[in-house]
Amino acid sequence: MSPASPRGPIVIDTDVFSADLVPSSRLAARYEPVITGRPALVSFQTVTELRYGAIRRGWGAARLLKLDTKIRLAEVVHTGPELVLVCAQLRADCEAIGHALGQRELNADRWIAATAIRLGVPLVSNDAIFRGVPGIGLEAAPAS
Repeated sequence: MSPASPRGPIVIDTDVFSADLVPSSRLAARYEPVITGRPALVSFQTVTELRYGAIRRGWGAARLLKLDTKIRLAEVVHTGPELVLVCAQLRADCEAIGHALGQRELNADRWIAATAIRLGVPLVSNDAIFRGVPGIGLEAAPAS
């Protein structure tokens, strides 16, 4: 028998948070046991990415309503002085160890990681970029 998984709050990365909005997504089913019943937090950056993707792909009214409802059910973490400091420190730390998250191009992912670090809760993501990030607790679904 395996120990019970933690059921506390989590920051959910864009890939996992949006998976059930993608028809026939296998990712949604894989992560359902990880996120179900847990308080869901998302970074303002995730909301930005979701809205941009919907605009770029020309989503219709029904799909946009589903997205809006999903965002309203999560707690969106907005930026502020403490999060800015954590994000800046994270970039410096990643640069120092040669982690890709120190690169300018990955600023969006860095904000999401900094959100989890700032709150002291795990990040749930399927994105390998978060592996080895200093100070982050990463939760991923078991391999299928």
